[in-house]
Amino acid sequence: MRSKVRLLALIVILAVVLYPLVWMIGTSFKSPEEIASNIGLFPTDFTPGNFSEGWHKFDFVFGRFFLNSAMVAVLTVVGNTISCLLAAYALGRLRFRLRGFWFAIMIGTLLLPGHVLIIPQYILFRTLGWVGGDWPYLPLLVPHFLATEAFFVFLMVQFMRGIPRELDEAAVIDGASPYGVFRHVVLPLSRPALVTTAIFSFIWTWNDFFRQLVYLSDLKDYTAPVALTLFIDSTSESSVGPMFAMSLLSLVPVFLFFIAFQRLLVEGINTSGLKG
Repeated sequence: MRSKVRLLALIVILAVVLYPLVWMIGTSFKSPEEIASNIGLFPTDFTPGNFSEGWHKFDFVFGRFFLNSAMVAVLTVVGNTISCLLAAYALGRLRFRLRGFWFAIMIGTLLLPGHVLIIPQYILFRTLGWVGGDWPYLPLLVPHFLATEAFFVFLMVQFMRGIPRELDEAAVIDGASPYGVFRHVVLPLSRPALVTTAIFSFIWTWNDFFRQLVYLSDLKDYTAPVALTLFIDSTSESSVGPMFAMSLLSLVPVFLFFIAFQRLLVEGINTSGLKG
């Protein structure tokens, strides 16, 4: 009896979690009149043309926005994995003065809400000439190459602390420098933490909206989340269907990315500092 109650509870929770997704799928195939009436979960007037209309709605096909999002997400993954790994190696394995102090400062930045930093960062990037320049993605990408993601640094530090120091000492005895220890000992063993960092970086960056809205001003530079806002204005009620159609397509890369790396994600969480 208890197992049946648990199963029923899981089904109810699953239905609640999946309802928004099912509703969005159904709405993406509804006609404008049916969307306005908001009747039923699934369309009675099947309208697949929403996808074609949304794809060709603007001066650029929506695929360009997907490519922009993919470029920003991939470069963010590269920046986070490289810079955070180097910073974590310094804070977790090397010995230098005030190491604990700098590590505490780094952890303290996690207490700052991201929106608090938007204005000072915007002023800094504008002073550097990065806002509205020839390469508008610099404010979105450069910080990730400077180990500014304290969460990922902390995750890797916690993981590296679990690597036996005897391996470092053995490598030093064999003549390895600190770089050699990093290259031949720490880097190969840090794969689970690197995979976790890469997956979360990709998903969070692909779904990011506010920072990209602040720094991207030209249509050709828009990413998918920012481009979706163009479907809604005072005269575009009929574009709601295409908007949901493109929103559904925007979920596909994240879904496929998660499915492809699901096993590695679970392994990374179980073997890194996220576990309890």
